[in-house]
This record gives sequence, C-alpha cells and structure tokens, in this order.
Amino acid sequence: MQEIHRIGRHFWYMTPVSETDRPILGMVVGKSRTLMIDAGNSEAHAQLFIRELEKQGMPQPSFVALTHWHWDHIFGLSGLGDIVSISSALTKIEMEKLLPLSWSDEALAERVAAGTEIEFCATAIGHEFPNERNIEIVLPSLTFEGRLEIDLGGVTCVLQQVGGDHAADSVVVYVPQEKLLFLGDCMYQDIFSPPANYTVKRTLDLLDTLEAFEADTYVISHWKPISKEEFRREVSIMRHAARITEECQGRLEAMKQAYQQCAGRELEEDEEEILEYFANGYARGQAQN
Repeated sequence: MQEIHRIGRHFWYMTPVSETDRPILGMVVGKSRTLMIDAGNSEAHAQLFIRELEKQGMPQPSFVALTHWHWDHIFGLSGLGDIVSISSALTKIEMEKLLPLSWSDEALAERVAAGTEIEFCATAIGHEFPNERNIEIVLPSLTFEGRLEIDLGGVTCVLQQVGGDHAADSVVVYVPQEKLLFLGDCMYQDIFSPPANYTVKRTLDLLDTLEAFEADTYVISHWKPISKEEFRREVSIMRHAARITEECQGRLEAMKQAYQQCAGRELEEDEEEILEYFANGYARGQAQN
C-alpha cells in the first residue's frame, strides 16, 4: 500500500511500488503555487497522489516537472488536465519518439524481441495496465535547457539537468529551503543498453554535479529519501568502483579483488553489483572504440 509522507514544511511524497514500477511522486508546496515532481506511470498513479494530498489539505499542483522521459515517470501526465508541465528540451525530444508507438502486449513483445524495449518495462506496464491500455503520450507544455528556477511563494525549486548513464536527459529538483534534492533515477545504471552498465566518466561527472548541492535529504525515485550520510556512502562506493575500473581496465575479477583488499573485508551485495555494472560499461566502451 502506498503511503503519503512529509519532509520539513514544504515537501510531500508518496512511496513507490516495485511490482508496477511506480516511482516516488513528490510535491513542493509554497504559499502561492505548488510543484508536483514526476507525473507517475499511469493516470491512476497520478490521480491517487493528488487525492491523498487533498486528504492532507494540500492544493492541486500548479506545475508538474518531469525528471526524465522513461514511461514510469510520464504516463500519468494525461491524467493531470491543464496543469502546466515542465521538462528539459531533451526530455521532450525523447517523449516525441514515443508518440507513434502502440503499448499493446503484442507491440511490447515485438519491441522486446527487436531489442528496442526491455522485458522489465514490458512486464511492469502489463502489471500497471492489466486491462485497458489506453495510454496517451502528452508532451510537456514548457521546456528549458540547463537550469530553471521556480518561485512557489516562500519556497524555491531549482530544476537542473544532470544527465548520467540511466538517462541523458535526467533532471534533479533542488529545494534549498528544505536542503532537499530530488534525484529521480539519475544515479541508476543504464538498463537499456544490455548488459546493464555504468561508465566511468559519466558517473564521475554526475557525482561532481550532485555533490555541489547543499542537501541533507536525497530522494531516490524507486527507493526512499536518504540522509546525507547514506548519500555519501553511495557516492563513495561509486567513486571507488569507477577508480578501480580504470586501474584494472575493466577486468571484473581483478576489480573485485582490488576493492576487497582496499575495504579489508568481503564485498557487500550492492558493491559487487556496482562493480559488475562498471565492468560492463568498460567492455561496452572498448567494443565501440
């Protein structure tokens, strides 16, 4: 069951669902306007969030900002009526590519077989839309490049493009009054270029950008809000793995041994997984050169 939680004075969020790949949805509430973060993976998802906020006495969203183009963050946009939607220019370009697509089981299966869709997404779409599949791709009303600041009245939201391996169009939302950074999916691996992978340069560039924000809370879309200490641990693992990847030239067993020797203990599950993603990315890069 999804739950509504509040952080600080201005931020509300609804918890994710793994089976249907529903990400966290956020709302920043100012004195005069409100900003919803991501539109959800279906109209039902978006409308549930708004109904639950209404129970808390919160107003309708004035704007909705999209963190990137992936289906689970945009399919709910058609259920938000005339709410002004905002994305990066690159997100809109990627969404335009979805306009001619069919979302039937047959069409999804064909795209999975052709390698233009992945089984994980096709399965999750089937779970979220078990009956009617009346999916409408609605393009954002406004686009920006680089950085956009929105005054909601007593609270500010900064939308900034950060990129990364998961989606080149990734945008984060920073709420300075709460020292909160909504990360979306930007720290996740590339799942659309099998095998799933991280690349050293894009990862390090992303981490440099994220660490420049003065935040105490970091919201990861398919997980939970985490503390500064938890964020620093994630960053440390990724930086260490990136460095070892280059030192070991992507040789996974050598990477594991080097990491284990440096840590002075056995690898934890998440560390081993991250090393595998970096090894995959290194191999992919070598194959393309």
